[in-house]
Amino acid sequence: MTKIIGLTGGIGSGKTTVAHHFEAAGIPVYIADDEARKLMQSPEIIAEIRHTFGNSVFDDAVLNRQKLSQIVFNNPEQLQRLNAIIHPAVRNHFENWVSRQKEIPFVIYEAAILFESGNYKKCDLIIAVTAPVELRIQRVIERDKTTREQVLQRMQAQWNDEKRNSKSDFVIENLDPAATKKQIDGILKILKNS
Repeated sequence: MTKIIGLTGGIGSGKTTVAHHFEAAGIPVYIADDEARKLMQSPEIIAEIRHTFGNSVFDDAVLNRQKLSQIVFNNPEQLQRLNAIIHPAVRNHFENWVSRQKEIPFVIYEAAILFESGNYKKCDLIIAVTAPVELRIQRVIERDKTTREQVLQRMQAQWNDEKRNSKSDFVIENLDPAATKKQIDGILKILKNS
């Protein structure tokens, strides 16, 4: 049976970079945020978002993710409402994806809120990616062309590194690309031998 290896980390920690290293090594990787973005375009999800949040998060018929983000990251209750729409759809999509990986010993499930969503319970092992907070803030500001305040808001909606790391089987400190790759290679060796 295919093992599920959870890959998580706070915003800006570099989980996607780590996920790409696993992909390059031939390991199937499911990136939950990317799939959630695609699923948010489906007519069923759009209808649920419109019903829950109203027309103010749409520009004509197109969902404005920025407007929706401003609502949910300022209000934990609203974030919970959005998660109640998105998480079940992603969970179903992931389960279908895993069922097509029958011959593969393990896959990587990359999710920022792996613990917060409860999806860690489906994982056999968990890898956390960490980096200093200031570096993470800098990375997200550059990547998303956003403000420090918006990054901090998103960070506050996630577990901190200490809490996440304490529940993980492996921790990758993502500071330097060469050192990060070395840590990934070490974990891959363990996973392939287990």
